[in-house]
Amino acid sequence: MRNMQEIVFIVEQEEDGGFVAEAKVNDNEQIITEGDNIEELKSMIREALECHFENSEDMPKTVRLHFIKDEVFVI
Repeated sequence: MRNMQEIVFIVEQEEDGGFVAEAKVNDNEQIITEGDNIEELKSMIREALECHFENSEDMPKTVRLHFIKDEVFVI
């Protein structure tokens, strides 16, 4: 596996207030994890990355969180 400098997680907030994060590693692999709050989510992302990348040299050096937010209002 080639050395990644950065990985981007798409983050969405669930109705219950928790967060789900998903990152595409390549065409065949993705990482999905969740947390009750942002700090827990970051911790879960670190853990998921450590599990996915067996060799720490292959693990991305930077994690970018891209938040998706839907806002609905009534006219």
